[in-house]
Amino acid sequence: MAVSYKKLFHMLIDRDMSAAQLQKEAGYSANISTRLRKDIYISLESVEKICNVLNCKVDDIVEFIPGKEEEV
Repeated sequence: MAVSYKKLFHMLIDRDMSAAQLQKEAGYSANISTRLRKDIYISLESVEKICNVLNCKVDDIVEFIPGKEEEV
């Protein structure tokens, strides 16, 4: 099963917020930003930080895609 963060990036656009602003406010590394852009799994801790900043739920920013393998 693969993961997609498209919902996150759509939310950022809707809120007129850049990925760099989110990274700074949530306090995660540039490596996490890269993993988000490439739809690679990130830790639940990082997801929690993002949700806290955006005041949203996990399923508002993460989508699991059944039948598709994670790209590494």
